[in-house]
Amino acid sequence: MSWGSARAEQVLGPGFGFAARGVRALAWFLAFALNWASAADQAAPQPQLDLALDGEVSRLLRIGFDKPDKALQGLQELRRQPLQPQQLGRLRLAEGRLQVLAGNLEGANASVAALARDAWVSAEAVKLLQAEIQERAGRTGDAADLALQAFRGLEPACPAAGAAVTPQAMAACDFRLAWAALRVLGRSQLKEGRLPVALATAQRSLGLAEAGGDDLLSALSLGQMALLEMRQQRAERASENLALAFKKAQGDALTQAQLKNFEANLAAAKGDTRGQLKALEEGSRLAQELGAGRLSAQLLSNQADAYLQLQQAAKALELGRQALSELLRFKDVRVERSTRLNIALALIQLGRFDEARRELARGSALRAEQPDQGLRALELQELGEAWARAGQAKEAIALYHEERKLSADLSARNREAELQLLKVKYDSDRKQRDLELLQRERSLVDSQLQNRKLAQQVGVALAVLLGLSLVLVVLMVNRVRAAQKRLKANELLLKAQSERDPLTDLANRRHLLAVMAMQPKAQFSGALLMVDIDHFKHVNDEYGHGVGDWVICEVARRISHAVRSVDLVVRWGGEEFLVFAPDVSQEQLMQLAQRILDEVAYLPVQTETGPLRVTVSMGFAHFPLPPAMLDLHWEQAVNWADMALYTAKSRGRNRAMGIATVDAGDANALMQIEADFDAACSSERVRLVEVLGPVAL
Repeated sequence: MSWGSARAEQVLGPGFGFAARGVRALAWFLAFALNWASAADQAAPQPQLDLALDGEVSRLLRIGFDKPDKALQGLQELRRQPLQPQQLGRLRLAEGRLQVLAGNLEGANASVAALARDAWVSAEAVKLLQAEIQERAGRTGDAADLALQAFRGLEPACPAAGAAVTPQAMAACDFRLAWAALRVLGRSQLKEGRLPVALATAQRSLGLAEAGGDDLLSALSLGQMALLEMRQQRAERASENLALAFKKAQGDALTQAQLKNFEANLAAAKGDTRGQLKALEEGSRLAQELGAGRLSAQLLSNQADAYLQLQQAAKALELGRQALSELLRFKDVRVERSTRLNIALALIQLGRFDEARRELARGSALRAEQPDQGLRALELQELGEAWARAGQAKEAIALYHEERKLSADLSARNREAELQLLKVKYDSDRKQRDLELLQRERSLVDSQLQNRKLAQQVGVALAVLLGLSLVLVVLMVNRVRAAQKRLKANELLLKAQSERDPLTDLANRRHLLAVMAMQPKAQFSGALLMVDIDHFKHVNDEYGHGVGDWVICEVARRISHAVRSVDLVVRWGGEEFLVFAPDVSQEQLMQLAQRILDEVAYLPVQTETGPLRVTVSMGFAHFPLPPAMLDLHWEQAVNWADMALYTAKSRGRNRAMGIATVDAGDANALMQIEADFDAACSSERVRLVEVLGPVAL
């Protein structure tokens, strides 16, 4: 995995717990555009900038990414000139930002303390420096908060988005600091997976750069926009933005090398690994010619990631170690961590497991300095898949469980904000359902009262009109029976609705409990299939929970279409489904598993963002477990199907693993196998059968 790879960017977003910040940021941008005129009238007068000095400082900061010592030397030369207090404060701020680029966070924090006491340095400039320090330390959320505060303070002095730009309007606009604050904020939004918000941020940064006439900053903003457009399935607009970015960067080899990284990301998003490698190699050549060691190391690390995708582990290992030797000079924990992971993945592919474990231990030490749970979830997923391909099932399963737990935690943090959006979508439907339920309840009460009234009328009629009793009794009794039938039908309808999943209309756990209550408690008989949508977290993170819900509904429909009419399909929770198949043989059970795999994966799911290929993994078993045919409670049977599902996940997904036989003579032996299912499979105490899903065309 590489710092600049598209695969890393796909998972870094989801679930950092900062989704609310992204929504607030976008809302703030829209509110600002509507209220710019009044805000401009109320803004305090801003001192005019020394544009020549600001341009020279910007040049030194670009140099400082790869050569911080050379850039600091250039700052010292500028300080020898006669300077005003405001100009001197500007150079002190640049010195602090160069300390961040050099990895000297202690020196950068000392600059923050000194700048906070400098009356000629704005509070927004200090907040920007603090944001860059927090981002370098891996504290993405704190960095985003500080960057947004800095931008809010800087933007009122700048032209509004889409407004006419004049020299007078730009005289007090510190557009380069505002641009830098937006870059920090945009990177955070991208990691959160808030792509529309991140795109709005990149567009605003482009507007500032163009208003200030800085083509190189414009080129970087366009490159970021190209990446975000591609991530949102708008390939044509992404290509247009990237072409415009290269046009802006003409004559500046360093910026062109940086844009090659964006070009590689676009190729990776298209699945074009060869094109990704070509762009990275061209960028690396440019960076090496310029002596840009840090950028070159990042590009080498990205190349290692691409070679891992091509299963060329030896080449990936060579490039990863080359990159690491250069990165250690810059103390960039984030990039060093991802590079060490690439090295470990290459060692696993080469079968050098002990070396890989030592490299992973070094990466774990770095992780303590960078508490990034989203990045950790990606690492666990890639490592689990690598161990599984290498035949190390026990380590693969352990990592799968850890990744699943962490992903669930991240999804829970992010879901709160997403639910607010979903609430708008489903609120009217929910209110309508609630109204219908209330109307039915009222109808039930009215029916009960009517029944009582009818019974009283019958009694009076019998007493007063004895001669006509036979006719009247027949009429009244018929009416009572009809009312009772309606009452019973309404009661059954309410019960059925309480046992259905509102999203998929499948049976829910409550219904399954009712079905299982009719079975003997310790004599469960039948087959269970536990089904889980593969990589569903990626669907939510990349396309949003609205598309995720659509995928769940479509998979539910396809599973229901694949099973028999006597089978029960239950939405077990999240992206998991449970199928109860009574009176089915072992051979029929395997055929049923094959039908479900084929039905789900044969055709892509059509979503509002385009076709999306979806596969599932499955664990299944027939109970009682052969050959001993020991009795199990149905909840224990679900656990056995779940363990088979985990095995299917660890073996590559898009498949079903079924329990054929279990070598256990009594309940204690079953409990021992259940405690270490993986070991039982390895020792053949549990014999599994495998059913493969369809291969993508």
